[in-house]
Amino acid sequence: MARAIWSGVLSFGLVSVPVELYTATESHGPAFHQFEKGTADRIRYQRVNERTDDEVEYSDIVKGADIGGGNHVLLNQDELDSVAPGRSRAMDIHTFVDLDEVDPIYFNKTYFLGPGGEETEKTYALLRDAMANSGKAAVASFVMRGKEYLAAVRADGDLLVLETLFFADEVRDPHEQIDNLPGRIKLSRQELNMADQLIDAMTGPWKPSDYRDTYTDRVNELIDAKKNKKEFQPAEEAPAATNVVDLTEALRASVDAVGKKEGRKTSERKGSDRKASVGKKPEQKKTPASKTTARKPGRKPAA
Repeated sequence: MARAIWSGVLSFGLVSVPVELYTATESHGPAFHQFEKGTADRIRYQRVNERTDDEVEYSDIVKGADIGGGNHVLLNQDELDSVAPGRSRAMDIHTFVDLDEVDPIYFNKTYFLGPGGEETEKTYALLRDAMANSGKAAVASFVMRGKEYLAAVRADGDLLVLETLFFADEVRDPHEQIDNLPGRIKLSRQELNMADQLIDAMTGPWKPSDYRDTYTDRVNELIDAKKNKKEFQPAEEAPAATNVVDLTEALRASVDAVGKKEGRKTSERKGSDRKASVGKKPEQKKTPASKTTARKPGRKPAA
């Protein structure tokens, strides 16, 4: 079983639920070391005292806040924890909201939130089931590893899931970042209709298992090819931007291409169904239930 990365008390009103936080996701990809170019020499990072050049253990490192003039206020982790809400062990629910009211740009990372022990299962289940019935998510805050987090807690099946959120002042204003956002642009009815058709043609159910990190696959293939001294086929270049003059025609061709693709998928499914049915014996007709008189021993016939 995984180890909890944080434990504390989730409070709503006067009810407190001991909980434990677990990582819900993991990144994957090839692991690389760093080498100096043209050599087989590994590059390593060390925590070094800039005055003595001696390596320093992580446990001997404290944090320093710059107060100007080359001066710093030094703080150790115990001092930082002493000013945290509930000594870093309190998770306070501030309000309940509809989850679809939260703009996805605020979501950061997902965690599983489990009960703190067997004796807390009832209060955990009470909060989980009440939230599931209401369809609401709880907006809470807590401190973990020297940082305060805003979070949305929601019910998902038999567990509570916590999504850390960015604070409002952590989300940048797009108009300050992008200086060439288009305003109102005149679009023809034909262009809009074709774009709507393309969106409809490409609409389908959300199936996470349909998607895969193909870049990591390609990197692993490249590593394997170099290991075995084989040639590797590079990926195709990105397509050029669509010319505005050709926009309508590009949309029409896209709709046709999606239609043909879906047609091939349908034919392949029908072909698979026909192959699966070959060799099967035809099903025998079942005797209607009204003509069947046999029953299991000890079972009373229906009234």
